[in-house]
Amino acid sequence: MKIRDLLKADGIKLGVSVPNRDAAIDELVALQNKCGNISDAAAYKEAILAREAKGSTAVGMGIAVPHAKSSSVVKAGLSAMTVPGGVDYKALDNAPSKLFFMIAAPDTAADTHLEVLSKLMTLLMDQKFASDLIAAKSPDEFLNIIDAKEAEKDAASKPVEAAASAPKSSSYRFVGITACPTGIAHTYMAAESLEQKAQERGISMKVETNGSGGAKNVLTDKEIADAEVVIVAADKNVEMSRFDGKKVIMASTADAIHKASDLLDKAVSGNVSVYHHSGGSSKKESFDGNETMGRKFYKHLMNGVSHMLPFVVGGGILVAIAFLIDTICGYGTTGGGNFGTMTPLSAFFKYVGGLAMGLMVPVLAGFIAESIADRPGLAVGFTGGLLAANGNAAITSYIWGADNVLADNLSGFQKFIGGFAFQTGGSTVSGFLGGIAAGFLAGAIVLWLKKITSGFPKSLEGIKPILIYPLCGIFIIGVLMCFILNPIIALINTGLSTMLTALSDAGLIALLGLILGGMMAIDMGGPINKAAYVFGTGMLGTAADLMAGGASASDPAVKACYIAMAAIMVGGMVPPVGIAIACKVFPKKFTKAEQETWISNVVMGCSFITEGAIPFAAADPAHVIPCTFVGSAVAGLLSALFGCTLMAPHGGIFVFATVGNPLLYIVAWLIGSIITAVMLGFLKKDAE
Repeated sequence: MKIRDLLKADGIKLGVSVPNRDAAIDELVALQNKCGNISDAAAYKEAILAREAKGSTAVGMGIAVPHAKSSSVVKAGLSAMTVPGGVDYKALDNAPSKLFFMIAAPDTAADTHLEVLSKLMTLLMDQKFASDLIAAKSPDEFLNIIDAKEAEKDAASKPVEAAASAPKSSSYRFVGITACPTGIAHTYMAAESLEQKAQERGISMKVETNGSGGAKNVLTDKEIADAEVVIVAADKNVEMSRFDGKKVIMASTADAIHKASDLLDKAVSGNVSVYHHSGGSSKKESFDGNETMGRKFYKHLMNGVSHMLPFVVGGGILVAIAFLIDTICGYGTTGGGNFGTMTPLSAFFKYVGGLAMGLMVPVLAGFIAESIADRPGLAVGFTGGLLAANGNAAITSYIWGADNVLADNLSGFQKFIGGFAFQTGGSTVSGFLGGIAAGFLAGAIVLWLKKITSGFPKSLEGIKPILIYPLCGIFIIGVLMCFILNPIIALINTGLSTMLTALSDAGLIALLGLILGGMMAIDMGGPINKAAYVFGTGMLGTAADLMAGGASASDPAVKACYIAMAAIMVGGMVPPVGIAIACKVFPKKFTKAEQETWISNVVMGCSFITEGAIPFAAADPAHVIPCTFVGSAVAGLLSALFGCTLMAPHGGIFVFATVGNPLLYIVAWLIGSIITAVMLGFLKKDAE
């Protein structure tokens, strides 16, 4: 197969003038459509933009190669365009792009086109070739230039292939590996750049390409062993265990394309760190030579969030179904605290959904730690997340707890442990914020353990990941969570409860509604949220006691209790719905995966499952939490001002039959949700 088989004259447009990147993409997509390479232009463009979101496909030197794999691609094909005046395509060298090749690749197993595309990418590294294409006057001339260069490349490669098939008497001084997310363009351009610069210096070098069609030019164990330095230029995960003990330079494909000489200078100097692998033979690592600390933090965080999301959605909707079943069965006004478990079927959905949602924080923490420290971090992070989600409450139920006479017989260190960590006066659940902290702590702990055990004898390497890391790591994270973070959370929780009680006693109902609504949206299941909810359920108990003593439902003291509960529930219903609205109105602010959860967020918001907002808050707490806080606080304030009451502790719209002033309650809910959505639109940055 030749390049001409993928690029037709109808797919070439020369001398074009476009104002911006999007216009250039539209022109190239139209050419692909004209050639019959794609079945759905809109879907294919969406795939192109998704690839651009990972990093610009403008490789510099005036060249851009937008590309994507998509089910909308009927057959592999190319479209080409020249823009003599240039257009800003966000190239790494900041130069305007003048030569464009758009690659349409089917997402099937048929990869016969990949070799041709890789050849085109290597040809483009020749600047004269690119300049000749930009100067072409007609599509036929454009194609003839490609044919001539391709024939020259094929002729030059034959002696190389013959030499490759002959027995080698010498090894390579340097070896390398290149890989990019799609494995179509940058992988091969980076490899070509490294090999060209090495050849110019008379340095023997072999580069393995991890492209879309699999690994090519694969490095042998002997070649790796004999090489002085390994250059890893990768923007995605690559197998690293085979480079253990070798001098390794870690860079991005962009560095290999534009700074190959610098990488080779460093390799020649020999001033390169030795790579020590840990975590099992299957470990993969990704590298970005330009990665900042903030970017690393974000990647670790998003690894946890992406794994947590299915638990939130699946578990939350199952719980919502439980509420729906009880409502259909007539328990919407009588279920009370047992609402959602009034029938065997609803109890099943509530139980399974609740367990799934209970795994949110442990999974979040576990996969943050796994991203930082590979597989050994998973167990430590998961344990830290469990402690964040459950707190120290379970320990106080043991026989030496506060209500047992054995507690009075403790002494010495045992008494210190029991009194300091486990005899707290408030909830010790730290929620998703505690889970994030636990995840990063766990990752740091395992990295520290790897460092201090690096000098252990080789015979102990096998027991590190299965004994030393989990045993020591879980112990350390347990101490940090149970003796530091969780007790501090209890103190915060106790203080918040005292403040809320004081506001209620002072009759500041509107202010109380404002604060309760806002508290529900800060940490969504953490100490602040829990303090508000526990206060609300306590107020329902107070109302029941007052009515048992002869007070009526219209009594101001009783009504105040129900107003507080209403403010709490409306505050908890705002974040998921506000985020769902923002996903539809401001889609650029959210990733594709986040946008697709808008329906589930509406369902969870309507069901008073605030946790639907947790993945968004965890991914971008600095912007999302202030927006949800303000929206929920306004909703709580309006609910209190409207005199809305609620006699049930849970259920969302399924218990609206127990709401006083339901229409105004919905108004408060919608206003708060819209405020959250608008704030997200203004404050949140465009998604990566």
